Amino acid sequence: QVQLAESGGGLVQPGGSLKLSCTASGSIAGITFMGWYRQGPGKQRDLVARIVNGGDILYGSFVKGRFTISRDAAKPTVYLQMNSLKPEDTAVYFCGVLRDDFTYWGQGTQVTVSS
Repeated sequence: QVQLAESGGGLVQPGGSLKLSCTASGSIAGITFMGWYRQGPGKQRDLVARIVNGGDILYGSFVKGRFTISRDAAKPTVYLQMNSLKPEDTAVYFCGVLRDDFTYWGQGTQVTVSS
């Protein structure tokens, strides 16, 4: 089992920034990648960004240079720096970790972009 602890969500004005953090614990050996997904009201869960053990990074098409994913492999913790936030970025953001072909999810953290 892998446990995920997320933090950093909240309310921010359009154009503002937030930084999300997710720390994995438990059976962390064998984790293939760590990443962030988001799910807006009535929408499917979409990839925001993920980083694999080799360092390769994949971003969702809507990111367009606004978000940066990074990690501290020693902890292990993955971060998502979000800049130039837009109202359409409002969603619950979930940390996702792949280990042994199974995806573990965090409880989600709400990000609301509104004036």
